[in-house]
Amino acid sequence: MTTLYDLHVGSAPLIFSVPHAGTELPSDIAERLTPHAKKLPDTDWHVEQLYDFAPGLGATLIRANVSRYVIDLNRPPQDESLYPGQATTGLCPPIEFDGTPIYKDGTEVPAEEVARRRETYWQPYHDRLAAEIDRVKTRHGHALLFDCHSIASRVPRLFPGTLPDLNLGTVHGTSCDGSLQDKITSIMAKSGFGHVVNGRFVGGYITRQYGKPSENVHAVQMEKGQDCHLMDDGSNRLDPAKVAKLKPVLRRIAEAMLAWRP
Repeated sequence: MTTLYDLHVGSAPLIFSVPHAGTELPSDIAERLTPHAKKLPDTDWHVEQLYDFAPGLGATLIRANVSRYVIDLNRPPQDESLYPGQATTGLCPPIEFDGTPIYKDGTEVPAEEVARRRETYWQPYHDRLAAEIDRVKTRHGHALLFDCHSIASRVPRLFPGTLPDLNLGTVHGTSCDGSLQDKITSIMAKSGFGHVVNGRFVGGYITRQYGKPSENVHAVQMEKGQDCHLMDDGSNRLDPAKVAKLKPVLRRIAEAMLAWRP
């Protein structure tokens, strides 16, 4: 394994977090995975490429390199459910999104191993993310966090039907100022993409933990249906035509966030 995350440090108040695009697996974990799980089907494929305009805007971008099958960086450290009563996945998930076992033996990850993975992989990412938030807040007086995600547009176990293209989560309006949410919503409404605000995905641990408007830290999560950036052949390859349509919308959202002031 190389580095736990890639980091581009910017000068603007905006930080992009990409916790689920990593594909690296430690060998001791990889050898225990089923052949299907080794393909990492629940990866947020190529999400960092959709935001590769970040450096040009002066924004910071942190992207995890480790697969979410090792540990989910967008789950609480003690693994409390973010969506009580609804199907979800855990901190060290034993199943894929569709319920298929990840490990050959079909078992859960032992508690002592969860603790080890939390210390080795989860904590360093969050330590650095928190440090970057503190840094930009000290410099600008406020910090903006954009948590970047994608998911297969159809996962019956998690949600019925087809997910909207753009799913903005602000934890029901508590993780960012209402005027910032309105600006982003307005751009989505004019984008030509299907969209929803605080629908099935209202924001994971990162949005909930760091979004504190009263402390001038404003966080949003964008969960994006993969139909609007991947090929239609069932692969995980980028569709250049789709990306050319989507990326300008994401950039307009970022620019609006940068132009906004608390």
